[in-house]
Amino acid sequence: MFKSGFVGIIGNPNVGKSTLMNAMVGEKLSIVTAKAQTTRHRIMGIVNGEDYQIVYSDTPGILKPSYRLQQDMLGAVDAAIGDADVVLYVTDTVEKPDKNIEYVDKLSRLECPVIIVVNKIDISEQSKVLDLMAWWKEKVPNATVIPASAQEKFNLETILATIIENLPEAPAWYDTDTFTDRNLRFFAAEIIREKILLNYKQEIPYCCQVEIETFKEGAERYDIGAVIYVMRESQKGIVIGRQGAGLKKVGTQARIDMEDFFQKKVFLSIYVKVDPDWRESRKELRKFGYED
Repeated sequence: MFKSGFVGIIGNPNVGKSTLMNAMVGEKLSIVTAKAQTTRHRIMGIVNGEDYQIVYSDTPGILKPSYRLQQDMLGAVDAAIGDADVVLYVTDTVEKPDKNIEYVDKLSRLECPVIIVVNKIDISEQSKVLDLMAWWKEKVPNATVIPASAQEKFNLETILATIIENLPEAPAWYDTDTFTDRNLRFFAAEIIREKILLNYKQEIPYCCQVEIETFKEGAERYDIGAVIYVMRESQKGIVIGRQGAGLKKVGTQARIDMEDFFQKKVFLSIYVKVDPDWRESRKELRKFGYED
């Protein structure tokens, strides 16, 4: 009996969805930082076992949209719920459990199996964890509630076993040597965006978008040309930094991570351009790969 299905990973920002998916897949597919809205796209990670295939779908954090980009990000969450054979809702021991209560109510009405992961138990007291688990069990009676620590890889075996138990009988959706639906260009852009999130403060990371203009695969190395789009000239100056120091730091860190991810030498060039409307323009958002 072979099982296969789609597992939609949803939850509020900063609860550890991407850390959890990376740990479950065994590859760093989603970028991870302490900043909210780190994940912008829906990213699939595929795990193959002897008698199962799990297609995880990491999604942006649930939020109330302020501009068109955020509307598309929330759309990716709803699409993942609609496609899911199993919904994996990630919360943690830090946030208030009733944050975005409309999605808690939605969980209780879903027909597919729901697994609620109470993450970050390594930084909480046992009594609080037990109280949170009881709260979730009351709010979503049909769900399976599992305490875990994605960072410490604690209780991931229980999550995996519960997912497999709830998968439908079906053939594999993807070839067994496939581990994601995204191409190398996508991961190159995400690695650069991660370095922007890590190196700049305030609004800068949220005003930046990365596009890979050229990606040449040679026998010895990849030659990659990237553009960082910002919304104002002042932001361009901040990203570039004094005598180009800021951009050089981002480029060096990104190149090192790319070489580790691609297992090949990388020559990386990055430029910064101003595009005031990229977060609101339907045409621009489509160009950058966001969903309608």
